[in-house]
Amino acid sequence: MSKYDLVVIGGGSGGVRAARIAAGHGAKVAICEEYRYGGTCVIRGCVPKKMMVYASHFAEEFHDSASYGWSTTINGFDWSTLIKNKDQEIDRLNGIYIKLLENAGVDILHGTGSLVDANTVAVGNKTLSADKILIATGGTPFMPEIPGIEHAISSNEVFHLDEQPKSAIVVGGGYIAVEFAGIFNGIGTDTSLLYRGKQILRGFDNDIRQHLAQEITKKGIDLQLNNNVESIALTNDKRKRVTFTDGREKVVDCVLFATGRNPATAALALDKAGIALGRKGEIKVDQYSRTNIENIFAVGDVTDRIALTPVATMEGHAFADTFFGNNERLADHDNVPSAVFSQPPIGSVGLSTEEARDRFDNVDTYTSEFRILKHTLTENTERTMMKLIVDADSDKVVGAHMIGPDAAEIMQGIAIAIKAGATKTHFNSTVGIHPSTAEEFCTMRTKD
Repeated sequence: MSKYDLVVIGGGSGGVRAARIAAGHGAKVAICEEYRYGGTCVIRGCVPKKMMVYASHFAEEFHDSASYGWSTTINGFDWSTLIKNKDQEIDRLNGIYIKLLENAGVDILHGTGSLVDANTVAVGNKTLSADKILIATGGTPFMPEIPGIEHAISSNEVFHLDEQPKSAIVVGGGYIAVEFAGIFNGIGTDTSLLYRGKQILRGFDNDIRQHLAQEITKKGIDLQLNNNVESIALTNDKRKRVTFTDGREKVVDCVLFATGRNPATAALALDKAGIALGRKGEIKVDQYSRTNIENIFAVGDVTDRIALTPVATMEGHAFADTFFGNNERLADHDNVPSAVFSQPPIGSVGLSTEEARDRFDNVDTYTSEFRILKHTLTENTERTMMKLIVDADSDKVVGAHMIGPDAAEIMQGIAIAIKAGATKTHFNSTVGIHPSTAEEFCTMRTKD
């Protein structure tokens, strides 16, 4: 039996970071991964999805370029070229993750890791003894139990479709659903977005949610709220006949379920170590990412704290520094910025209006909605919205939200200011960069 200071189960961003940093601190570390190193984000999540978002923007950009004097002929979109080039880049990134681990001196295993007991991990026919175990297995797509669900795909399979679907139904109202609805629509697929709730992007600021719904509808997505899939059946020509809960039917080439992800714990044999799980099946941890078992820890999506890749990386790094680097520190989950690469995209940090009013006695909001300068020479009617939320008693900015081009890039800088405790007075006294969209955050003076 091989003996280690740390065995990491899961080769995504959180697990790889923890393994590398712990090894750098002098620990003997092994890591195992059942699929490919890089995890959901790199292999079949954020990175390939962003590439597909880029691809889907070009048709609109080509159209708008005519107003700036360009004569462009579009000869169609080739799905196979996109997928081939995407796969090549993912292969490169997978190799980089493996090389980083090798350079750090981490022993790399390929296979599914499971617990034998609180100090032993089995990987295939190998058995590893560990002083500490870190679980970083991420999440897996949730697929509902409805008739014909086997004819649908999840966000795992969508990256590997052989052909571009001519028509698609995307089911869900979260960020994965709205992003893929935008991707399909942008490359010319007849796209419907189906959500059982009253409005997409539950948990985001209500003004932003409403604004996105209006914009994606203008761009041609068939948004159906308060509706769901009741069943799916194959037609004679292998298409999918979808029956909705409202009784209507639609035949499409592809049905993508993006209805959430569950913590990936099924193969871990957690019961053999007595690890406690939460209501959603997540591994329960304390502020140090420690489970109820003294020497077993968990980071990332499997803990269902904040399901974002940089958060998993932060948690993994903090764990390694604390327990192997003699540098105790906690992962900070306050004011974590995020982005939705919808079309138009969203950037957000801090509290929504609704959350702020629940927390503070006096809340001021400042909202600006406008057509960006780039679109003024074109027929593009897309409108940008920006919003600041302020605790009026302290003047501190407690939330910032944007929907429009470059929202993620702009919000990263705004997030630093809010993390540092910036006030509305600080925003007001900062000179804007002109002409830019970002300057609007410095010029909003009138309360809603």
